Amino acid sequence: MRTLLDRIDRFNAGHPWSHNDHYVRWILRQLPPRARDALDVGCGAGTLLAALATRLPHVEGIDRDPVMAARSGGRRADLFDLPAEPAYDVVTAVAVLHHLPLAPALGHLRALLRPGGRLIVVGCYRQVTAADRATDLVAVPANLAIGLLARRRVASTRAAMPAPTAPARETLREIQAAAPAATVRRRLFWRYTLVEDVPLPRSG
Repeated sequence: MRTLLDRIDRFNAGHPWSHNDHYVRWILRQLPPRARDALDVGCGAGTLLAALATRLPHVEGIDRDPVMAARSGGRRADLFDLPAEPAYDVVTAVAVLHHLPLAPALGHLRALLRPGGRLIVVGCYRQVTAADRATDLVAVPANLAIGLLARRRVASTRAAMPAPTAPARETLREIQAAAPAATVRRRLFWRYTLVEDVPLPRSG
């Protein structure tokens, strides 16, 4: 498996495209209907930030990499720099959680949400099960096909995945255990999605 992943990495270097950007439209479909304020944590080059701005009146982005923050129009900050106060209706985090201690990061992300708010995560996980490997078998040819198509697009796609990367640490089971109230699903391209709603206060 390691040899296969190494070959995929070499292919992606020659045919770059963003596995994260693949999920932008999915994220937009998860937005709560009355959301107004959103925060994108780890906003990177700003693709998701720009997409959120087409749907919501107030959008902010943070990234701890100063180059990425400047490029995206966000501000330089770490998640844990933010006051743990409910200020947003939506918080998104794409390919961020595997860089952070999982349980504290999830707790801080939840604390940023108002009642009725939604946390939307696209993350990387460590593949260990037969189901993980079966998904890989589908992801590999799809990855190659999209990479070949991307080669025909504008030259800007060659900077599609500029942000620093790190190996995923947690398995899908460990992620679900850290977020028992969330809906966690295995996805293509070595990703998972997590959606968790902050309950509204009970009336009466």
